[in-house]
This record gives sequence, structure tokens and C-alpha cells, in this order.
Amino acid sequence: MLRRSFLRLGPGLAPLVRPALAQGSRDTLTFVPQVDLAILDPVFTRGSVTRNHGYLVFDTLYGIDEHFAAHPQMAAGHVVADDGKLWTITLREGLRFHDDSPVLARDCVASIRRWARADGFGQALMAVTDDLSAPDDTTIRFRLQKPFPLLALALGKPGANMCAIMPERLASQQHNRQVTEMVGSGPYRFRADQRLAGARVVYEKFDGYVPRPAGGPVGLTTGPKVAHIPRIEWHVMPDAATATSALRQSEVDWIEQISSDLLPLLRRDAGIATAIKDPEGSIGFIRFNQLHPPFDNPGIRRALLGAIDQTASMMAVAGEDESLWRDGVGFFTPSSPMANDAGIAVMTSPRDMTKVRRDLEAAGYRGERVVMLGAGDLPTLTALSEVTADALRRAGINLDFQVMDWGTVLSRLTSREPNDKGGWNLYCSSTDGANMLNPAAHAAIRGNGARAPGYGWPTAPKLEDLRSAWFDAATLADQQRICREIQMQAWQDVPYIPAGLFLQTTAYRTSVSGVIPGFPAFYNVRKG
Repeated sequence: MLRRSFLRLGPGLAPLVRPALAQGSRDTLTFVPQVDLAILDPVFTRGSVTRNHGYLVFDTLYGIDEHFAAHPQMAAGHVVADDGKLWTITLREGLRFHDDSPVLARDCVASIRRWARADGFGQALMAVTDDLSAPDDTTIRFRLQKPFPLLALALGKPGANMCAIMPERLASQQHNRQVTEMVGSGPYRFRADQRLAGARVVYEKFDGYVPRPAGGPVGLTTGPKVAHIPRIEWHVMPDAATATSALRQSEVDWIEQISSDLLPLLRRDAGIATAIKDPEGSIGFIRFNQLHPPFDNPGIRRALLGAIDQTASMMAVAGEDESLWRDGVGFFTPSSPMANDAGIAVMTSPRDMTKVRRDLEAAGYRGERVVMLGAGDLPTLTALSEVTADALRRAGINLDFQVMDWGTVLSRLTSREPNDKGGWNLYCSSTDGANMLNPAAHAAIRGNGARAPGYGWPTAPKLEDLRSAWFDAATLADQQRICREIQMQAWQDVPYIPAGLFLQTTAYRTSVSGVIPGFPAFYNVRKG
């Protein structure tokens, strides 16, 4: 039941009648995203679909290769002086925005400042920055209190939130106010006039974009970003079966995510290629709102660790093929050098709901209504949410499970009101493994309260102290030791519950080539 139920339509999903598709055109690539693009601003939200949109429309100062090393992208290069405390970054020549204005250093400074207020990695960078300035039109200058060797990696981080470079007039807006005018610096323009909410998003090649010169690594977000295809169309489908049928009939060219139920069918089709494009996988998680009862109580959060079965969660999301998922996952991506097994027995020991009920009562839970938000239009999250809701009910939680489209979930998550005034208590989501590789990228373990990036706003001073210590660690062994301490502390503070790792399979027509590993990137893709 859990594997099949996510195929049914939920409220607010795209209509069955969809716009005409550009069948067979070499000038248009049609793509089915995991969910509708509801939020446009890649700084305002951590949603992956918005990040994917962001890399079409915007560019970044640095790009990241497949080994997660940073390379100049919009930057021509940089010079580090004063024992690592002075970074001078120079912009490449010929950079232009989609309104045909030049990209200036002051645009970049405003963009960095706005992004840094929203992003955990950015917050860490600005915490050691005495001054960020643009002494001229092509120079960005960081004066630091102490060396920050990860500066280029921070500005180029491929996960959400991305450090999107936009005009100063847009970047001057508050990070918690969405920018809706999409004037980017990337290889494609966003066509707002052709967007059909819930059905279609359109991008067109920006002829004024100047790719980074050839040479050096190409992959993920680094290297020359060449727009070979004049037009990109995203089409939202009502369900996975409809999307799969459209791909087999050449009505669409590429589907971002294929459910495991439909994967065997596509693998038998000679005209379709399937691949796991992100070896880091996606991490499922259950996130609490810690501003209001009952989850402002860490004892209640800890009690629920025993209710979540990672094996059941991942089988619901990815099926019975164990090569497509992994349980026993802690607070860091399993492929990361920072991953460890400290305290993992809390997730791998046998589940005992009777004990969970006792622990909840001992921690002070008295049957308060809990509002859980669930996505009805994103199959992986629908499955994860249903499994989690079932576990919470069996644990004795008085659950109000509210299912809606993912765009509405994201809008609701911004509310800091209690649940009787439109707020929420918990939700399920997933994020790219790249977002949890280490404490620098890992926004979900921030414990700085109302300033914490994302949603949930946990206050966890010991986690914050350990994270700061990680930045100052001199050796890999020291970093790994601190990450074990972080994981042990996270089992106490429970900023979220890890639900396991799953691998996403993408599928595209064999006429499509140049798809690079990682999230869907449309630069360098060709259609024959």
C-alpha cells in the first residue's frame, strides 16, 4: 500500500489537461521536474526544484567539480594575502545580466550579503568577515578576522541555498522576502510571460551569456556552461505513470525522477537511457518546528527517535531493491569523510512503540494536537510522509496530517505562528547528499534559533560550539573527531530525524546527450 499510494492525485495538483508539447523539435528540450516550480528565488528557499531553476537563470562566482573542489566561474580568479585574511576576487570580462546591464562587483557584494543571511555556510563566512566591499567595478574584497580557507567553496556551494548573482537592486531586498523578477546572469532567461502555474515553465537561451573559457574541470556547476538548446520547457505531469508514458512516446525528452515501480519498464525501452546521476544520493528527514509546543521540548523529540524505522521509510520511498537505498544513516552523508556511526544504535535498534509511548509521557507529551504538513504531488515525499504519519499515530501522537501540493507546503513553512494560527509542527523532506557532507554545508544542524537557516529554528548552543570548532580544526582527523561529537550531540538536541538515504534514477531519450552527473543542469546538453 505504501509503495502504490503515492501515485494517486492529491489536492492542488496539475490538471490532467496539459499544454501542447513541442514534440520532436531539436530546438526545444521538454523536461518533467519532480514537482512544480512554485518559488522562483533560489535564495529565499532551500527547495531543490528552485535550486535547479536557479542554475538555469543565475550564475555563481565559483563552481564545484565532481570532487567538491571550487573553481572560478564568474570570477576570473582570486589572490589571497595577509596570511589568509585578505581575499581579492576579480570578475571575468563580458559578464552581463539578462536586462543587458553589466555585472559589476557591487552587484556581487549585494548578492553575497543577501545569500549569507539565508544560508548556514554564508553565515559562517560572514561571522569572520570584517569587511566585504567592491573597491571598483571588477573587484570584490573580503577582509577577514582570521583565515577562512573554504571561502571559494562557500560562494560556489551547489546545494540550496545557492549564492545566485543578481543585480544590486534585487539583491538589496531582504532574504526573507522573495525576489520574483528573474533578472539573472546565467545561460538561460526565464520567460515569465510564458509560465503557466502548475503546468509549464519556459526558459530561452541568453545570447549575451559568456561561458567561462575552456580548460580545467567540467562537471556539476563548474566549467563552460554552453546553452546548445535554444529553448527549455518544464512540464508538470499529473502523476508518474503519465510522465513515463509521455517519455516513451517521445512527448517529453527527460524526466527528473523515476519511481522504482516504473523503472523496469523504462530499462526495457531501447530509446530511453536511465541513470543514477547523483551518487551522493538524497537524505530523507523529519523536521520539527521548535518554536512551539510540543517540539520545543527536546525530550519529546528524543522520544520519537525510537518511532522512526529507516528501513520501512526507505522501502516506501525507493522499493525493495536495496541497491537504491540505505538505512543506518546518521547526520552526515554516508559517502562523506565526516560520516560516522556514533550513537547510531538509536536508529538501528528494534523499534518498540510501547517504549516510545512511555518515553513521550515521561517527557511531558499530553496529547497536544500536532500539525504535520505533507506533500501530495512529490512521490518520494508523499511516501515518506505517509510512513512517518503512520509511525507517529502508532506512537500516540495526536496527529493532524494535512496533505497539499509542495508549493503550498513551502509557503506554510515560512510561518512562525502556532498551529492554531496557520502554523505547523513538523514535515518530511529530503535534500541532496551534497548538502550534508560536512558542518559547513549542513544547514539543518544549525542551532542558532530564530536565525537558523531553513525552517524549524532550533536552539542548540552545544551544536553551534562544535560546528565552530570544526572550522578551526587543523587536520582531517580532528574534523572527524568533532563530527562524531556533533552526531552524539545531535541525538540529544534532535534538530531533525534522519530517515535514510535513497538514490534517484533519472530517465531521458537517447537523443539527449551531455547530461552531467548531479542535479539536472541544462547547460552543455544537446538534443540530436
